[in-house]
Amino acid sequence: MAIRIFQHYWHLHLAVLAVIEGVIFFFAPYAAAFLLFGREPWVDEMLGSMLPRGVVFAGVLFISMAAMGLYNSRQRSRLVGLIARVAASIIGGGMFITILFYIFPAQLLIGRGALLISLVIAFGGSVIARIVFDTLVDEDLFKRRVLVYGSGHRAASIARLRRRSDRRGFVVVGYVPADGDEGIDVPSAEKLPTNIDLLTLCERHRVDEIVVAMDDRRRHFPMDQLLECRLEGVEILELVTFLERETGKVRLDLLNPSWMIFSAGFGRGRIHDTMERAFDIVASLILLVVAAPLMVLTALAIKITEGPKATIFYRQVRVGQYGRPFRLLKFRSMREDAEKDGAQWASKNDSRVTTIGAIIRLTRIDELPQILNVLRGEMSFVGPRPERPEFVGQLEERIPYYRERHTIKPGITGWAQLCYPYGSSEQDAIEKLQYDLFYVKNHSLLFYLAILVQTVEVIVWRKGAR
Repeated sequence: MAIRIFQHYWHLHLAVLAVIEGVIFFFAPYAAAFLLFGREPWVDEMLGSMLPRGVVFAGVLFISMAAMGLYNSRQRSRLVGLIARVAASIIGGGMFITILFYIFPAQLLIGRGALLISLVIAFGGSVIARIVFDTLVDEDLFKRRVLVYGSGHRAASIARLRRRSDRRGFVVVGYVPADGDEGIDVPSAEKLPTNIDLLTLCERHRVDEIVVAMDDRRRHFPMDQLLECRLEGVEILELVTFLERETGKVRLDLLNPSWMIFSAGFGRGRIHDTMERAFDIVASLILLVVAAPLMVLTALAIKITEGPKATIFYRQVRVGQYGRPFRLLKFRSMREDAEKDGAQWASKNDSRVTTIGAIIRLTRIDELPQILNVLRGEMSFVGPRPERPEFVGQLEERIPYYRERHTIKPGITGWAQLCYPYGSSEQDAIEKLQYDLFYVKNHSLLFYLAILVQTVEVIVWRKGAR
C-alpha cells in the first residue's frame, strides 16, 4: 500500500516502520540512562531535561538510515546486508551525534557511556523491528487487494512485474477479461468470471481498488459498474497511474499524451523554485569549502600520474533546462584523446579511463567540479543527468517524451541514479527516462531532499559507478 505525501508516494509499511524506529531511537537515550544509573532521584530530574537529546538522537539516526537506503522500497539486501547497512547507519549517525554533543554540551551532552549504550539499543531495536516487518509485509498485512479489469497485453504488464520491490504494495486477487482484450498473456487460473458484476466481485474478494487495464476502452466500457464500485468506497485507478505508484517510474510503452495532461503532478511555482535555488546556492558554497582540500589533492594526483602538462578538468557541452546547452565540469578521468573518433557512450571497464580516473569515478570525486555548475545556475543538485547534444538529438528522434525531461534543470544526482544502474545504451536511456519522468511529474522540495540524502547510499555502496 502506498500513500501520497508532498507529491511523492510512500509505502505504508515503510512509513509505519520509520515511525516505530523513530520511537525506538527517541527513547534509546532514556533507556541507557536507566541502565547506567537506575532509579536514583537525580536521574528523574536529568531525564526531564533529555527531550532535546532524544529529538536530536532520533533525527540524526533517521537521516542516517535514510542515507543508507533503509527507507527505500527498492532495498533488496538480505539479512546480512540489512544488518551491515543498519550498523553503518548507526556508526555514521553516532559519529555525527558525538560532534553535535561536543559542540553543544550544555543542551545535548549525555556522556560517552550513555551514548554507546544508546547506539547499541538503537541498533538492536532497529534490526528486530525490520525482521518483524519484513515477515509481516510478506504476509500481505500492508498490501492493497487489487482487481484488474482487463486480461490482455496492458493487464499483463502487472502480471509481468517480477521484482519484489514492485509488488510490495499490492496483491492481485484476479483479472476480469474485457471486450477487446488482445493476447492471452494473463494466466487462465488468475482470471475471474465475467458473468458476475464488479461490485459483487469486490465484496467477495475484499477488493481495495480496481485497476482499469483494458486494451480497447471503446468497446463496452463498464462505466455504471465502476461508478457503483467507486460510490461504495473502492478506488478506481488507470493502469499507468497504478504502475507509476508501485514502480516509481512512468511506463513509456503504456503512456499517452492525455494521461500526462490530466493526471496530477507537474506542479511547480515561484516559491518552490526560489527555495530550491536558495538551497542550491547555500549548499554549493558550503560543499566547495568542505571539498576544497579533496579537490586540490585530486588535481595534484592527476598532474603527478599524467605529467605536469596534463589537463585537470574536462569541459563538455551538455543539454540543460529547456534544451539550452552549457559546459559541464568534471575532473578528467579519461585519456585526453578519448574521443578522437567522436562521441561515444561510456562502457564497463572502459579502456579510455586512466588509473587515477578509475579511482575518482568509483568514488564519484570526478563529479565534484559540477558544484560550480550548480552555483552558476546551470544545474541543480537533483534532476535528470544532462546528456550530450549528439546523443540528445538521436534519443529525441527515437524515444517518445524524451524532450520532456528537459523541463527542469539537470542534476548531479537524480531519481534514475538511485533506481537504475549506470546506463550506456539507448535501451538504458529508455529505462532511465521512465524514472526521470516520474521525478519531473512528482517534483517537490521534499522529494528533492529525500533523493539528496539517499545519494549517500550510492556513494558508500558504490552503486552504479563506472
